Amino acid sequence: MSAQYPVARPRRLRRGPALRRMMAGTRLHPADLILPMFVKEGITEPQPVASMPGVVQHTRDSLRKAAHEAAEAGVGGLILFGIPEVKDARGSAADDPHGILQVALRDVNAEVGDSIVVMADTCLDEFTDNGHCGILTPSGDVDNDATLERYASIALAQVEAGSQMVAPSGMMDGQVGAIRAALDGAGHGNVPILAYTAKYASAFYGPFREAAECAPQFGDRSTHQQDPAGPLEEALREVRLDLAEGADAVMVKPALAYLDIIASFRAEVDVPVAAYQVSGEYAMIEAAAANGWVDRERMITESLVAIKRAGADLILTYWATEVARRL
Repeated sequence: MSAQYPVARPRRLRRGPALRRMMAGTRLHPADLILPMFVKEGITEPQPVASMPGVVQHTRDSLRKAAHEAAEAGVGGLILFGIPEVKDARGSAADDPHGILQVALRDVNAEVGDSIVVMADTCLDEFTDNGHCGILTPSGDVDNDATLERYASIALAQVEAGSQMVAPSGMMDGQVGAIRAALDGAGHGNVPILAYTAKYASAFYGPFREAAECAPQFGDRSTHQQDPAGPLEEALREVRLDLAEGADAVMVKPALAYLDIIASFRAEVDVPVAAYQVSGEYAMIEAAAANGWVDRERMITESLVAIKRAGADLILTYWATEVARRL
């Protein structure tokens, strides 16, 4: 009796590299990638971030060089984080026209502004002496509405320094609306907002706090960032609110542990969806690769493909320049 073989054979479409490449349903492109960059005031040499091998706190000069390399590789955008020499409770350096972030924005725009999208993180945690994302009440709570006033001022300072897009990340209620009103009122109605819409109170942010030198007493952020165990409906409510307030694109952060949220956003909205492959995701792969436990290049690519397949149009990743060169 002859064996019965299947007529349908999915393996036919996987037989060789060229065939697999042609049939691939998920494609990465350098322009999909956004490179987060840290610039620190008062240093003369780039400072390595121990928990993020390969990532540094830049000087103004090294920032310009790295921005040029990213643009040359075809990276779509840069997002800058500033680390001032002096911090205070208001985060005064955040909207200082001569503060490190605004100086860096002018530097990078002069270097590559015509060939790459230059944007800034619009928040306070890198600038406050307590490490919080906002202004604190006497009891130590984050004052939502007082913080909105600071965000509006910071966004204006960033745009006037050349930021082509602003990215509010503090998860304050109404942050997009406050910034949109401030920008429109100052004649910057053409500047888009990339909203950190679903930002979770995640353990994956640990290495970032070293890179951005957030004060160690930053405290519990679960009152304003989303609960990792929170319902999907909460994230969808956040995205609807941000769009109603004028967001032009929305973000999910972190990425790999929240692929379901990325997919839900993609199904819900008709604006670009971004995802932030955060410091902890980066550090885990780098650490495993350094120990010889994984194939580093394949792990990086696979992680980005997963984020893209889930529905992200844009991916913030510390590997942006490296991956763009490979692509």
